[in-house]
Amino acid sequence: MENKKIDIQIDNPIFVSVTEAAKLGGVQDKTIRRALKQAGELNFKIVNNRYQIDLSSLISYLHKNTKLKNKLYKFGIGQYIEKWKQSQKPPSSLNYKIMKKLNDKNKQTKNRLDS
Repeated sequence: MENKKIDIQIDNPIFVSVTEAAKLGGVQDKTIRRALKQAGELNFKIVNNRYQIDLSSLISYLHKNTKLKNKLYKFGIGQYIEKWKQSQKPPSSLNYKIMKKLNDKNKQTKNRLDS
């Protein structure tokens, strides 16, 4: 499987601190600081003498090798992915039923107009 870099222009990038980056990645602060010292590993800016790391470059960096990727998925934000997938199931709440009825009515109206 080949890794392809996707270039997408992001209008409002999200920046996180070193500590937040470490927590999101499931790694230690010193791992993030080491990456900051290596040229080109992470995109960042300095605000009030604090590093602010671009989230997209952090995720790319954490996918560079297997060890970091495993930490991301086991100890970082990746551990919640299965929970998020499970929560995407349609709710059985009243709001869901109301939205379904509205969608059905909109389809019926559209079908009448098309006829």
